Amino acid sequence: MKELMLGNKAFARGLYEAGCCFASSYPGTPSTEITEEAVKFDEIYCEWAPNEKVALEAAFGASLAGRRAFCAMKHVGLNVAADPLYTMSYTGVNAGLVIAVADDPGMHSSQNEQDSRHHAIASKVPMLEPSDAAEALAFVKIAYEISETFDTPVLIRMCTRVSHCQSVVETGERVLPPQKPYEKNIAKYVMMPGMAKRRHPLVEKRTLDLAEWAETAPVNRVEMGGTDLGIITSSTSYEYVKEVFGDSVSVLKIGMSNPLPDKLILDFASKVKELAVVEEMDPIFEQHCKALGLKVHGKDLLPMEDEYSQNLIAKAFGKTVAAGPAIEDAIPARPPVMCAGCPHRGLYYVLKKNRCTVLGDIGCYTLGATAPLQAADTTLCMGASISSVHGYNKIMGEAGEQHTVAVIGDSTFVHSGMTGLANIAYNMSNSTVIILDNSITGMTGHQQNPTTGYNIKGDPAGKIDLEALCHAMGINRVRVVDPYDLDQCDKAIKEELAANEPSVIISRRPCALLKYVKHKPPLRVNTDKCIGCKSCMRIGCPAISIKGGKAHIDATLCVGCGVCSQLCPVKAFESTGDKEA
Repeated sequence: MKELMLGNKAFARGLYEAGCCFASSYPGTPSTEITEEAVKFDEIYCEWAPNEKVALEAAFGASLAGRRAFCAMKHVGLNVAADPLYTMSYTGVNAGLVIAVADDPGMHSSQNEQDSRHHAIASKVPMLEPSDAAEALAFVKIAYEISETFDTPVLIRMCTRVSHCQSVVETGERVLPPQKPYEKNIAKYVMMPGMAKRRHPLVEKRTLDLAEWAETAPVNRVEMGGTDLGIITSSTSYEYVKEVFGDSVSVLKIGMSNPLPDKLILDFASKVKELAVVEEMDPIFEQHCKALGLKVHGKDLLPMEDEYSQNLIAKAFGKTVAAGPAIEDAIPARPPVMCAGCPHRGLYYVLKKNRCTVLGDIGCYTLGATAPLQAADTTLCMGASISSVHGYNKIMGEAGEQHTVAVIGDSTFVHSGMTGLANIAYNMSNSTVIILDNSITGMTGHQQNPTTGYNIKGDPAGKIDLEALCHAMGINRVRVVDPYDLDQCDKAIKEELAANEPSVIISRRPCALLKYVKHKPPLRVNTDKCIGCKSCMRIGCPAISIKGGKAHIDATLCVGCGVCSQLCPVKAFESTGDKEA
């Protein structure tokens, strides 16, 4: 049966057909939909884990128990999971273990543009790279065979375009291998120094064996065309190369980016007059070719950063770029903003009004750094806000303690914020942490997390009580505020910053986009009262604009949160109904 599938959906289908029985992941764009699609198959147990490290360790446990297992994350999530990954390379697996890592060239939804191929090389773990949805499905099956044949976890590197592309996929039947018995093997699985030292030579031998396999593996293929130019490429770059050059050049399509097939590369190079590498991000293939003694073009023609495209590649190689549609006027900028009714908006407004230094974190609330609020000072990585505010205040003393806060979302707090809070409590810094509890993992599309009380299927699950947790970690001052109530937020922030001990403020209000949230009727502006002072524009709500010198509310966007009305000096905002939230 043939079907048009998203790359991530095809990947999930590959898990199903390959007999995967266990999937544990942490949501991260562009990888999220893999697990969201996998959960639709009753034969695969799926879960959201608190973070990527936990997810990979859980998947390892399932593999140890003898069933094929899976774990997914985005590229920065692999940093979190690197600790178990690098040692898992030494232990190997029992049943097959496949790890999806989705890179984000162009940083559409990420704080850096790292190349996950470095992790594959450094951890000495094989990595496959599909270039479309059909290959995503096929490579999953191949990855499990590699995993069990060579006793290794296998990385499959997706990227934004492959994850979110759509192409025709031919589906097959599920094949469930028998459960492998678990056998106690201390020398294999207990990685204390004496055992690890004996495992390392096996890892190096495995890499050589994999490199030999890669020479004739179906995932790497040569497509001979014109021989004036040969191009080595992979992933989406392969698709762009084929669209630009067709059969006018020869192509070596790399489907296994670690380890690379030296003989295949040298043989391909010998058949063409000039050699080039087209790869997004870092020059990993290019440097490998140069180490083999080959003269090759690559980053001398193409950039190190951002996504590639057909036109970019055509221009780099001196080909005519297809003319696009003429645009008379420049397209107006459309920067990302928090949604109308976002519970974070009011809290950020109060922080800005109090001239607080705000150490931020990863989530929807990162948008608090954008105009007009511009209330966040830093964003580093998951959980860094809490760890950073501790260090900042230890150096700044009262000058920091009385004006500085950390903000972090509920899911991010569970992901990697708890250890930072433990550090504050243990090492006694007078720091204020604000947990923005919007009752969901918002940025990646409303996934459940350990604080929501529901699992990946929406069924009731264990729920972390944030207040009780913070108290148990040694924080005495814990209070909850409604971010729609600006006076309440203002009072709480002032009091906690003034307190001479660590404190936590939980800003609690569900995400405005959750389906179960019942909103108040939209507001309207009494133009007779409005004086056009634009005070309401200071919060950057997309439902509010200025028309004819007066404030105007888009009733299709407004959720009646009332934050704007608290800023109006003349009370020009009025409700359009009596419905209660």
